[in-house]
Amino acid sequence: MSNQVLKLLTIVTEAALENTLAKTIERLGAHGYTITDARGKGGRGVRNAAWEASRNIRIEIISDEETIEAISGHLKNNFYDNYAMVLFKTDVEVTRPEKFKGYCK
Repeated sequence: MSNQVLKLLTIVTEAALENTLAKTIERLGAHGYTITDARGKGGRGVRNAAWEASRNIRIEIISDEETIEAISGHLKNNFYDNYAMVLFKTDVEVTRPEKFKGYCK
């Protein structure tokens, strides 16, 4: 099977949203995601996980464009105003398309 191009949505946000976002992502059609701890500095200062309220997470979702647009639109409309959150979207070449059945042609 040849490589396939899909979309990658990366979300960096407050760790307190992890369970809510995991449920939302699945409800909006993603079959899987990866969540890791994230640290760094940005518009809201240093986020170093020294205490629970300063923890950030990074969520990565690979899916078709329609699903990525649905998720990113929902997050912008429902979370941007009240939470520290940034989204990045990009094309990715999937080298094991069998892991993304339903998204790859």
